[in-house]
Amino acid sequence: VAMETQDYPHPFVHDVKLSRTQKIRGIILGSVLFPLRVTLAALFFLIMWPIARLRLAGLSEEERSRPVTGWRRWLFHPIVWLLSRAVFFSLGFLWVKVKGRRADLKEAPVLVVAPHSGFLDMLVLCPTQLATVVSRSENTSLPAIGALLEFNQSVLVSRKDPESRKKAVAQLNERLTSRGYWPQMLMFPEGTTTNGRALIKFKPGAFLAGVPVQPVLLRYPNKLVSEIIGVTFLPVYNPSPEERSDPNLYADNVQKLMAKALGVPATDYVMEGRVPVSKLGGLSLPLESPARETLSLLHRNGMIDRCQCGAPGLKTSAEELRSILTLPDKQTAVQICGLYSKDETVDLRQIYLSVSALTGFVSFKSLLHSAFTLFDREARGSLSAEELSHLMGALLGVPQHHPAQLYAEASNQENLLRVLMTHPTYQRVVNEYLQPKEAGSQLSFTSLTNGKAVNNNRNMHNGNGSVHYDKKLE
Repeated sequence: VAMETQDYPHPFVHDVKLSRTQKIRGIILGSVLFPLRVTLAALFFLIMWPIARLRLAGLSEEERSRPVTGWRRWLFHPIVWLLSRAVFFSLGFLWVKVKGRRADLKEAPVLVVAPHSGFLDMLVLCPTQLATVVSRSENTSLPAIGALLEFNQSVLVSRKDPESRKKAVAQLNERLTSRGYWPQMLMFPEGTTTNGRALIKFKPGAFLAGVPVQPVLLRYPNKLVSEIIGVTFLPVYNPSPEERSDPNLYADNVQKLMAKALGVPATDYVMEGRVPVSKLGGLSLPLESPARETLSLLHRNGMIDRCQCGAPGLKTSAEELRSILTLPDKQTAVQICGLYSKDETVDLRQIYLSVSALTGFVSFKSLLHSAFTLFDREARGSLSAEELSHLMGALLGVPQHHPAQLYAEASNQENLLRVLMTHPTYQRVVNEYLQPKEAGSQLSFTSLTNGKAVNNNRNMHNGNGSVHYDKKLE
């Protein structure tokens, strides 16, 4: 269930509607063409596999760390290029319509390509003469693909290993600033695949070196029949001094330029783990609320009380969650766990706080008070930056990795509640993500925080809506 406050098309949902005629045609032609195309593509891959290995065969590690030149390049490069084009031709990409001029290496050491819709986007390597790419190191174990990545002398990175990412960044900077020593690189700055209806936030990797880039647009004119792909080379983008010193600014400006040329929105949506989010004030806001999906799976009456009865702060298994919520089957519990984590466990605080915010069973003031109680486990009357990160993650239903901006704001004012009440950015977060669906735009902070509440030893609620603790946020 997508958030109603979403301003742009959802970039991670593919919605293709086919008429009955199109479905029948797809079944008939697919039953014949699909196996034929897959067989031909597999055949060309099998031919490429040993040829790609031969390019670096017999070279030492030191020699492999330098760009391939001489006969190894002029002999093997055109063969692999031709076979690569044959693969995509066999898969139905009969023509590539190219507009504009590809910049040479000295004009633009890197090509940035968007939107990134899937594996077949790699067809762009053909009109770019097999430019060097960045790929996940896990792909090297795939048959044929691993050989082609070795042939390409790709920059490899493991998403699970921080050291691997640092090494990849160093390699990128070295290659992009080598003044023509290394071949031209090609990168998909979105970092993941989308439906192409909007450009998500560009990652800064391609822009870290501060060198000129050439934007490259991909277009599929026919959404159903992919016989033609459009590749458009835009003019080289030369960064300003401000952009060279700020890779994120550089990336954002190139994203906006490419989005305008494509006629689609430029958004701040990103993928964090498996969760699509937008960024606001350093917080990660889910495009699809886990709490709303949880409410659609469960009956609302009594659920919050049963969540509260669990042991807060402890991971709960799907089976235990089923018992706590008295669910009719384990599958529903597994689905709920999957909304909040990658395995069949969940922190009950996440369910309790995120769902409570949307049901309206308690005021936001009382809810935040409960949140502080749950995360201030040592009863200090204050939260560390890490604890604040966990608290906001529980309220919003997704992990919060960069809460420094909110922490700085909160530590400079009386308390977190007042920041959320008065700061324009975080006021929007509360109104759009932490309000009941049917009343999100109607409830004001005055109505939520007006009047006195009961003192519970460490906290005092007063008439102006603030929550006082013995200490401020650390």
